[in-house]
Amino acid sequence: MQILMVSKACLVGAYQTKLEAIAQYEDVDLTVIVPPAWRDAAGTVPLERSHVTGYRLLVDPIYFNGHYHLHYYPRLKKRLESIRPDILHMDEEPYNLATWQGLRGARASGAMSLFFSWQNIYHRYPFPFSRMEKQVLQQADYAIMGNKAAVEVWKKKGYEGPYATIPQFGVDPDIFHPPDHRDSGRAFVIGSAGRRLVPEKGVDLLLRAAAKLPGVWRVQIGGDGPERQSLERLARELNIGDRVQFDGVIPSEQMPAYLGQLDVLVLPSRTLPNWKEQFGRILVEAMACEAAVVGSDSGEIPNVIGDAGLIFPEDNRQALVECLLSLIKNEQLRRELGMAGRKRVLEYYTQAQVAASTVSVYREMLASHN
Repeated sequence: MQILMVSKACLVGAYQTKLEAIAQYEDVDLTVIVPPAWRDAAGTVPLERSHVTGYRLLVDPIYFNGHYHLHYYPRLKKRLESIRPDILHMDEEPYNLATWQGLRGARASGAMSLFFSWQNIYHRYPFPFSRMEKQVLQQADYAIMGNKAAVEVWKKKGYEGPYATIPQFGVDPDIFHPPDHRDSGRAFVIGSAGRRLVPEKGVDLLLRAAAKLPGVWRVQIGGDGPERQSLERLARELNIGDRVQFDGVIPSEQMPAYLGQLDVLVLPSRTLPNWKEQFGRILVEAMACEAAVVGSDSGEIPNVIGDAGLIFPEDNRQALVECLLSLIKNEQLRRELGMAGRKRVLEYYTQAQVAASTVSVYREMLASHN
C-alpha cells in the first residue's frame, strides 16, 4: 500500500524513527513530505536528516510558515497526482488549511485520507476555519487521536467516522536509555525540558518549589521563549540564581544525554482556559532514560505517567515540594520509579508500538474500502 504522510513534526530527527519503523512493514511503501523548516515562537526548527532509511523523505516549500491555521503546501496537489497514494496521512489538526487542502486533493486523486489531532479542549473557530474543519470532519475516512479527551472533542464537533487513539510519536528505547552510570557524589539534579518557556508549562512553580528545598541541588531548564527573562529574574529574586541553569532549546539528538544526567524530570503544567497538557512527550523520553518523573494533574499527564511517577495537583507548590523532598531523601524510591518508568515506556510508548498501531489503521482503512 502506498502511503503519503505530510508532517512538519517529522522535521525532528528523533521523531523520524517512527517513520523507519512504519517503513519496515513489507506491505507499506511510505513517502513523507516535510517543509525545509518550521518557525514558531521558540525559534526555527530545522530539518534533521537523522533516521531516513527505508522510506522517501521529500522536502517541499510551505506557505505561511509558523501559522498553525494558515500554513499549506503549494506542491501537494502535484505530489498526490504523481505518487497516487492509497492513503494520505495528514499529520495535522483538522481545523487548518493544510489538512483541508490535503483532503480535497486526496478526494480528487482517489486516495483515502486521515487526520491526526491532539485537540483536548473544545474550541469554536471563526469562518473560514470553521467551514474547513466541518468539511474535513465530513470527508476524512479515519482519524487518529493523540489522547482520550481529543476523541470526545471531535465527537462533539460532529466527527462520526472511525478512529484510533495513538500517540503521535513514541520513543526509541535504544536511543533514549539509562546512562551507563550516574555520579552519586554530585548534586541532586532537577530538570525541566521542552521547546517553549511559556506560563502554561509552570516552570515558575518549579523554581518556587525548588527554593524551599534543603541540601545540595541544582535545576536545569531546557527551552526558550517569552518567559525566559522573567524566569531568570524570578530565580535571582528567590536567591537561587546560582543553582539554576538555563540551557536553551536542546536539539533532539542531544536530548537523551541531557535527560540521562537528571535525577528527576518535572512537568508542572497548568491548565488555562484555552490549553491543557495534551500528552507531555518529555515525560516518556525521561522515563525511557530511567529518570524519575513528577507531573501535575493537568490534562493527559496522569494517564501518561500512570503509577510510574509522582503526580501533584497543578499549581500546588507545597505538594510539588513534598514530591521533590521524597525523591531527594529516598534514593531507592528514585531508582524504583526510574525502572518503573522505563518498563511503562517499553510496554506502551515505543516508536515500534506506535508504528504498529498506525499500520493497523492503514490496513483497516484499505480493508473497509475494498
